[in-house]
Amino acid sequence: MFRSDAQLTGVTGASLPDKLAVLWRFETTEPFESTAAVVEDRVYVGCDDNYVYCLSLSRGTVEWKFEAKAPIRSSPAVVERRVFFGDGDGILHALDAATGAPLWTLKTEGEIIASPTPHEGRVVVGSYDGRVYCLDPKDGKLHWKVATEGRVHGTASVIAGHVLVAGCDEFLHVLRLADGTETRRVPLGSVSGSAAAARGPRAFVGTYGNQVRCIDWTDGRTLWTFEDPDRQFPFMASAAIAEKAVLIGGRDKRFRALDAETGRVLWSFTAKGRIDSSAVLSGGRAFVGASDGKLYAFEVVTGEVRWQFDAGSPITASPAIAEGRLVIGTQDGVLYCFGAK
Repeated sequence: MFRSDAQLTGVTGASLPDKLAVLWRFETTEPFESTAAVVEDRVYVGCDDNYVYCLSLSRGTVEWKFEAKAPIRSSPAVVERRVFFGDGDGILHALDAATGAPLWTLKTEGEIIASPTPHEGRVVVGSYDGRVYCLDPKDGKLHWKVATEGRVHGTASVIAGHVLVAGCDEFLHVLRLADGTETRRVPLGSVSGSAAAARGPRAFVGTYGNQVRCIDWTDGRTLWTFEDPDRQFPFMASAAIAEKAVLIGGRDKRFRALDAETGRVLWSFTAKGRIDSSAVLSGGRAFVGASDGKLYAFEVVTGEVRWQFDAGSPITASPAIAEGRLVIGTQDGVLYCFGAK
């Protein structure tokens, strides 16, 4: 799923070779804004051409494709042999992962950009209709829905029996997974399109108000706030949580590592385009795309650029890493698979 786990940490145990080569390319006529999900030898990804594609990870060939009636920018989540994703018409789809056959749908009243989050027999997703939905993954039965006061763009995280949703109503909502009861509402100071990455009692979230915030979601305290004094640009990407650092890109073209305890800048790198892609951490490296058309690999501790690839087109999707390979799509409609040559 998007960000690897229900806490949206952006950390994977899968490793990649030191040197990456393009193993295959899959081309469409429309952009890839959806981030791929990789399960064994299958890649599941949505596209602005209204299709979800299931490709062979080893060969890049199409196993099946499913056509919706609107662009698919939601990143698929795969669990229990089912694929879940939303579309531009506000429909949450569940498909058979093996065949692409439709199983059930849920119609919301706004576009679904967020990725569904499966956890403990539930699937949670937010919609531009301002609501957060919790469903049974087997049949789509609605367990609960909760209204916020603004659109829900970011993916919900689930931790310790609670759902964390950063919304366009300028709040971080803390909901009980069991019944949707809101136990806490934490002010963010601005709207947020970022996912709340969580580890223990801490949640890290970027805002459109040019800030990255560290919040104790158990008591509602804001522990620290990072804001660049000179470069006032939004953070739309979601954070990745390393052992001692939080790594996040911004629309100021910078990719930063912030001290997880204090928010102090440990290092930063300036790209030639804004960074809406959310980094994935693997084997001590952070992989992230940028609107300058490049895919970067940074040393997590030092910020050294270990590798880069010029795709020649902006990258807003995030990397998916599994089985020794990295998969990511671009704005010119090319899906790349990297691995050992």
